[in-house]
Amino acid sequence: MDTSDARFLDGQLLIAMPGMGDPRFERSVIFVCAHSAEGAMGLIVNKPAQELRFASLLKQLEIEATADVAGIGVHFGGPVEHGRGFVLHSAEYDAEGASLKVDPRFAMTATLDVLQDMARGAGPMRALLALGYAGWGPGQLEGEIQANGWLTAAADPDLVFGTRDTDKWEAALRSISIDPRLLSAGGGRA
Repeated sequence: MDTSDARFLDGQLLIAMPGMGDPRFERSVIFVCAHSAEGAMGLIVNKPAQELRFASLLKQLEIEATADVAGIGVHFGGPVEHGRGFVLHSAEYDAEGASLKVDPRFAMTATLDVLQDMARGAGPMRALLALGYAGWGPGQLEGEIQANGWLTAAADPDLVFGTRDTDKWEAALRSISIDPRLLSAGGGRA
């Protein structure tokens, strides 16, 4: 029996509208990891942490890298608990029950197991590491969407994991047939 509720946005993307009012989320694309009547949690997938690389983070955590980790970047996942790491990844990987299976294509793990596995080449096939997360209280995200702060789109693994960070916002908009050049910072109601 499917107990999911179509009103909830687990596994969807939030695309920041121009003029949303919060500079931390300007041109952000957020993957929604969990959404319920109690609130929502997601990770910004297109804002790299400029000064931090995965190899440096492993060194800080005293995790030895035996695999090539040079290409793995670290992202600013959101303004909440920005010292805490989250790995959004392909769903084939499961850290012994510590992974949140978001949908058949995506999962999220927030334990050191996934970093240790990635460091030795045994981690998920596709992954994005984020420090911090975006969080909303009950009804808050719904209110922001209603106030034209966010658009929603289906999450595509190629967009989330395979598109350059600088191109993800426009690619997400185009995935719902919106030309970013035609967006206005002002909203209206009919």
